Amino acid sequence: MLGSARKLSTYSQAVRCAVLLAVVLLGAAGASSAAGDKLEILPLDQVKPGMKGVAYTIFAGNQIEKFDLEVIGVMPNLLGPKQAIILVELKGPKVEHTGVVAGMSGSPVYIEGKLVGALSLRFGIFTKEPLAGVTPIENVLEVQSAAEPQKAQRSDGSQALETSKQDDGAQGTQIQAPVQYAVTAEFLPRVGEGAGAYLAPIETPLVFSGFHSAAVSRFAEQLAGYGMVATQGGIAAPQSDDAQVKQGDMVSMVLTQGDLSIQASCTVSAVVGDRVFACGHPLFSFGSVELPMARGRVLTTLSSALASTKIVNAGGTIGTITQDRLTAVMGRLGPAPRMVPMELTIATPAQQKQFRFELIENPKLTPLLVAIAAFNGLVANTAYGEGTTLRLTGGIEISGHSRVNLENMFAPTDLFIPDGSFVAGTVQNVFTRIFSNPYEAAKIERITLRVESIPERRWASIENAWCEKSEVQPGETVSVKVLLRPYRGAPLIQEVPITIPPQAARGTILRILVSDSEQLNRMTRLFSSAPQGRLAGLEQLITLLNRERRNNRLYVTLLQPTPTLLVEDKELPNAPLSQINVLDQRRNPVGSILLRESTAGEWSVPLNQVISGLASVNIAVK
Repeated sequence: MLGSARKLSTYSQAVRCAVLLAVVLLGAAGASSAAGDKLEILPLDQVKPGMKGVAYTIFAGNQIEKFDLEVIGVMPNLLGPKQAIILVELKGPKVEHTGVVAGMSGSPVYIEGKLVGALSLRFGIFTKEPLAGVTPIENVLEVQSAAEPQKAQRSDGSQALETSKQDDGAQGTQIQAPVQYAVTAEFLPRVGEGAGAYLAPIETPLVFSGFHSAAVSRFAEQLAGYGMVATQGGIAAPQSDDAQVKQGDMVSMVLTQGDLSIQASCTVSAVVGDRVFACGHPLFSFGSVELPMARGRVLTTLSSALASTKIVNAGGTIGTITQDRLTAVMGRLGPAPRMVPMELTIATPAQQKQFRFELIENPKLTPLLVAIAAFNGLVANTAYGEGTTLRLTGGIEISGHSRVNLENMFAPTDLFIPDGSFVAGTVQNVFTRIFSNPYEAAKIERITLRVESIPERRWASIENAWCEKSEVQPGETVSVKVLLRPYRGAPLIQEVPITIPPQAARGTILRILVSDSEQLNRMTRLFSSAPQGRLAGLEQLITLLNRERRNNRLYVTLLQPTPTLLVEDKELPNAPLSQINVLDQRRNPVGSILLRESTAGEWSVPLNQVISGLASVNIAVK
């Protein structure tokens, strides 16, 4: 290992020079380690098995404590090319009792009074010894050379964080598989583990404040793949020394703040000027990010045979997390980034509650956070109960664009799923389509949601439909009768008057489609989620979202047997063959869909219940 380490590439030497320069700047700034000495680095090629060292972390309160450790060996290329891990055994009564603790990641490790790295990995569960992996400090500080978050110009001239572009039909957040690093056979005897042993990032406490346990457990799985351990907690009042962080202190990455709070916390590994390095491993592996950074205040450490964890409250905001990389999370002391304001109102016949909070602006996380907040607002309400119908209204205000309107009803089901989950899923889906659109970064100005609980199951199915006439004249108005069967109620007949178009050709057969909203929305959703972006931009996507039918209305659509072209966000009924040929010859530059029928008219009746089902009637134009 020592021989290969001496054969460093020119690039590695340059990185080391940059790291040493950062240390010099840190020393010039008068910074000190947790032990009180000026920061010095022990390079990885000088780390040998058997070396004794210490690490610093907080177990409770604001007191930074040290514990002993011993180097077992260096595992080269464990994380990737030239990304080694130092394998250590933690020693001392406290760590032997708690083991490796969630929230301990980033704890600075010193050997011979010099900074070696940051505690970052632990062995898989059911290990008997407190074994851990340390990310070398060279790799931790290397994060500062990564590109800063890039700003993209919006249509309104403002700036937006540039993110990777995804398909605008993405359907929610995918569950991430936990990261595991296999331990090579040569190290297994040294650590007393058998085949299949692995190292994984030390879990990060994800503290929820103002959340019902049902809401936390409902969404914990989607965050567990990122190494998050969901736990209940609170927030700490800002203090004058919040920004005076040093090695061994805690910092929190804020996802939500206000009446509802979510934050993840790690230990500080190093402070270089205004840059704070923490965790020793990624938070979400997002790369360049903009997340509020706050001071973390440790309440206590909970010991567990399965997984010990720190309970950390977020204190005052002290800056911005700008990097979320393989070997560390880095933030800058100073102002915090902009967050998205959200207002959530939960109304029941007995009471009304309102929550105000702010969310980070991130295409992957914001939709999930909105869903968690909506679900929590329901189940955390004392008047909430299963078996009620939920009515969702609200909107998303986007800078430089039209408002996205939200409206739907959700009848309870007999499935073993909380009724509020359907509200949360719908909200998450809409936000995902907005945030991950492939056209431009959407600047969300404000989010307002209102969920009203109606204490009964308001649902009806379409059982049959018929028309009072089988033959009609062009321009004639006829009545379509629909047989609806409410949940555990007597059937009822709903009449919907429709008008035959004056230009309807005599001798043609028209089809009357009686349906719920989902039947009509399927084509719209398929169209807007087609690959390669069939739409011209975000505004047209918003138009399609606002055009989607609502499930508390009964729809009657008159269809005629002539083709319809869907181009961008426009419907072109009765498209002539010449127009179809022209678009085909141009190879559909903006994309189009050809339907075999055209809509000659659409009518709807608002009903204070969820409608489901489908019926079809044919009539002749004479």
